[in-house]
Amino acid sequence: MTKHVIEIAVFKLENGVSKEAFLEAAKPSADFVKARPGFIARRLSCAEDGTWTEHIEWASMEDARSAAAAFGTTEAVKPFRDCIDGSSVRLTHSELEMSLG
Repeated sequence: MTKHVIEIAVFKLENGVSKEAFLEAAKPSADFVKARPGFIARRLSCAEDGTWTEHIEWASMEDARSAAAAFGTTEAVKPFRDCIDGSSVRLTHSELEMSLG
């Protein structure tokens, strides 16, 4: 049985990008993510220090990696990507071992 995969992206915003502007730019990225094969759930949160965490659950590693590759070249999510400090991004994929709630 294939385990679900959790994609975690941790990043900071580019200097001068407000939380409000970033969340507005994130709206088209939601449509992109929801339309991808294997999408299950997405959460986007911000810590007090301004570090953002995006948590996406995928049905398989193949789905997660395919979406990550397409995300970098899809024009509709460019405003979202442009808000993010690329040098700060840490992206990981891991198999889901336990889930509550």
